[in-house]
Amino acid sequence: MKSSVDEVSRLMKKANDNLALVVKGKPEKIELVILALVAGGHILIEDIPGVGKTTLAKALAKTIDGTFNRIQFTPDLLPTDITGINIFRQTDNHFSFHPGPVFANIVLADEINRASPRTQSALLEAMGEEHVTVDGTCHPLPSAFIVLATQNPIEYHGTYPLPEAQLDRFMLQIDMGYLPQEDEQNLLINRTREEPVEKISSVLSLAALKELKSFVDTILLEESISQYMLDIVQATRHHPQLRLGVSTRGTLLYARMVRARAMLHQRDYVIPEDVKRLAVPVLAHRILLDTKSQYEGSSRSEIIAQIIENIKIPK
Repeated sequence: MKSSVDEVSRLMKKANDNLALVVKGKPEKIELVILALVAGGHILIEDIPGVGKTTLAKALAKTIDGTFNRIQFTPDLLPTDITGINIFRQTDNHFSFHPGPVFANIVLADEINRASPRTQSALLEAMGEEHVTVDGTCHPLPSAFIVLATQNPIEYHGTYPLPEAQLDRFMLQIDMGYLPQEDEQNLLINRTREEPVEKISSVLSLAALKELKSFVDTILLEESISQYMLDIVQATRHHPQLRLGVSTRGTLLYARMVRARAMLHQRDYVIPEDVKRLAVPVLAHRILLDTKSQYEGSSRSEIIAQIIENIKIPK
């Protein structure tokens, strides 16, 4: 039976509430993760160690009843350590493919900027095409495939900045931040040795997730709203402080995210509020400041926020 917008909203809120049982005090971040999950995009978390990034990835995998793999990126990591390798079998004189950790529904690429550019590029094909090529043979990834990558914004020694081509493949970039004091105090009092992820169960099957992703395409993006989004994107391409604006890929991912937000809020149409709320997390990491703005300490998020303020909202 075909789902209604009320039904898909209920499923999304159920997944949202399930994550909230594990990740405390971060309702806005959890909502963004759920939107990216339904929109079918990858997530980059830029934050300091120990704020719950790994816990979030594990909880997300368990919420959708999916498989989870963690890849610890290090300078000596090789591309085949991610994608897998062909191994020769003497029994029948043939090579057999042994899949790497990228073959999972949720892949945590921990400290992704610590690996060399060559190794980072191994994820490009996987994130963009949902398959990997090893020795000329294409191997499809799971139908529900999301990379949740992390990087430390404080420590730069021994790191390699992510190239723009790879940053552009992430649907959104968020930070976790510290817990509110009240939530951290409750954690101190109530936390036991038991892993919090073990206390939750799956609330969304992979088949249901596939249906939610298909439903995104049915959400109405009215002409004036689409023009509003394009005005924002065009403003990044002609901004005096930017030398790189939002790409066409970024525009398309932006549209999927605003449609997913409309679904979550029980609407079959997008409103300007959807566009405004998602502009910074979806667009800020796709733009590139000019040299002068970088030295002056300008913020990409602030520039996107200024652009939103200066563009007329459609009625």
